[in-house]
Amino acid sequence: MKKARPLRRRSVLAAGAAAGAAAIVSAPALLSADTYPSKPVRVVNAYSPGGTADVVCRLYCAALSLRLGQTFAVDNKPGAAGTLAAQIVARAPHDGYTLLYDATAHSVNPSLFAGRLPYDTQRDLLPVFLTMQTPNTLMRNSKFEAQTVAELIELARKKPGALDCASTGVGTVQHVSLELLNQRAGLRINHVPYKEFGTARNDLFAGRVPLQFSNVPGTVAVRSASEVTCMAHTGPKPVEVLAGVPAISEVLPGFETWEWNGLFAPAGTDPALIAKLNAELNEVIKVQATLQRLSELGALSRANTVAEFAAFREQQIAFFADITKTANIRIE
Repeated sequence: MKKARPLRRRSVLAAGAAAGAAAIVSAPALLSADTYPSKPVRVVNAYSPGGTADVVCRLYCAALSLRLGQTFAVDNKPGAAGTLAAQIVARAPHDGYTLLYDATAHSVNPSLFAGRLPYDTQRDLLPVFLTMQTPNTLMRNSKFEAQTVAELIELARKKPGALDCASTGVGTVQHVSLELLNQRAGLRINHVPYKEFGTARNDLFAGRVPLQFSNVPGTVAVRSASEVTCMAHTGPKPVEVLAGVPAISEVLPGFETWEWNGLFAPAGTDPALIAKLNAELNEVIKVQATLQRLSELGALSRANTVAEFAAFREQQIAFFADITKTANIRIE
């Protein structure tokens, strides 16, 4: 019976944290959260330097470093669709000094690599804060004959299997956006996967591929270009940085896909420490300079709790599980 008591105590603490993390943070007995961080923190970024996820990650880490007096150092570990970085953090000590910065692939990979991940996403990685949530976009070469989603649907129905649309890889949220469009509108637009965003964008500009599902940050960067235009976005309401761009949901009600970034901690991390990080990150996005920079990038951010981010992750995992199964999206 003596060996069972610590397990029951940890279960009670975990349940208490889920019900009221803020109250736990204020408890004087939890000195680990009160004194954290006492040394530099490693933030393992699942993506390459220079991309939107990296820029946003570094923005948040720099702000945390200033607020908490210790360096939050970004360690880029791209590879294997984000699973390399996730595995590193899933196996790291659960002391708050190794964190994961991940994006939409986090919620796709459980279904894309069903049964083959070296960790359990939902069990081994705990949500901390949703740093960015932004719709995807549907880009068109300016010479492509369909200018609106309604015109695209009409054209694609007349020419099943004759139109191509690029994305940055099999199983990405952009690929899933295309498959959802095919399903919801009864179309057969071909998926053309690219390994690199830049190559796909170059082919879109040149007209070698007429369409590309992209994201808001990537679209904002080329809005002034005459070679391409943004046909639509996948959010439920207007996007401020894409003024005048309609939503696909205006033609296909309920159509919605998201690209997002977030911070995670290894399972077993003190819930009070996670709550502290969440509170600090919520303060970061109140700073006007930070909000302005995120807005310039097209990286939309909002206040969120640990519980809200956890619920969002579960919803996203379920959504991708359904669409990958229906569209038979697999990585061998």
